[in-house]
Amino acid sequence: MARSIWSGVISFGLVSVPVAMYPATREHEVSFHQFEKGTGDRIRYQRINERTGQEVDYEDIVKGANVGGGDYVMLEPEELDEVAPGRSRSLEIHQFVDLGEIDPVYFQKTYYLGPGGEETTKAYVLLRDSLAEADLAAIGTLVMRGKEYLAAIRADGPLLVLETMFFADEVRDPKEVVDPMPGRVKARPQELRMAGQLIESMTAKWVPSDFRDSYTDRVRDLIAAKKAGDEVTAAEAAPEATDVTDLMEALRRSVEQTRQRRGTSGARKSTAKKATAKKATAKKTTAKKATKKATTAKKAGASRKAA
Repeated sequence: MARSIWSGVISFGLVSVPVAMYPATREHEVSFHQFEKGTGDRIRYQRINERTGQEVDYEDIVKGANVGGGDYVMLEPEELDEVAPGRSRSLEIHQFVDLGEIDPVYFQKTYYLGPGGEETTKAYVLLRDSLAEADLAAIGTLVMRGKEYLAAIRADGPLLVLETMFFADEVRDPKEVVDPMPGRVKARPQELRMAGQLIESMTAKWVPSDFRDSYTDRVRDLIAAKKAGDEVTAAEAAPEATDVTDLMEALRRSVEQTRQRRGTSGARKSTAKKATAKKATAKKTTAKKATKKATTAKKAGASRKAA
């Protein structure tokens, strides 16, 4: 069972709802150590006092803010906690919005919110069901691990789910970072139609389990191959950019290939479905025969008994 990483109260109006926050996601990546190249010597990081050259324990480290002129103001963790809203234990709701109005670029990470205790479950359920019925998300702020977050809280089945968000001034203007920006080039009507057909042929129902982190699998295979002394097979290189003059032909071939794959996949599914149905019918027939046989035997036994 995962431990909560934050606990506090959600407050809206005069209502306070105690909650506990749990991570909703986890990343699966291969863990590496660092070594000096050509040796088996591990590389380790240490917290070193630059004046004395001595290593410093983590609990003896405080934060210092540069105030100019080479001077710093030292701040203890407790002091930072004291100036946080609700001393880092309050999540104040400021307004309720339509979740669809929020640009996904603002979302940062997802957390589950559980009730703070059995005695406060009713208040938790009240907030959850109210959000679900109104189909809205609550927008609030909280301080966690020395940083203030904007947060969106929504109902998801039996739980409340919290999405930490970036503030507006943390989201970059694309014009400041993208160079060059797309020009005023327009696609031809026939290209748009063909691209629309390609998109339609690739449209499917969203099933998260259909996708897997294949790169991590390949890294693990690479480690196993090197351990066994086997030859390592390199992956294919990325495709080259499509030339403008070949764009229409590339779209046409893409639509054909996608439709062929869909057809083959559909045929496989149909065959599998028929096979499953055939097995089910055979099972039913066998069960029916067994039942009939048992009934006949039972009747025969009853007749003998009566005689």
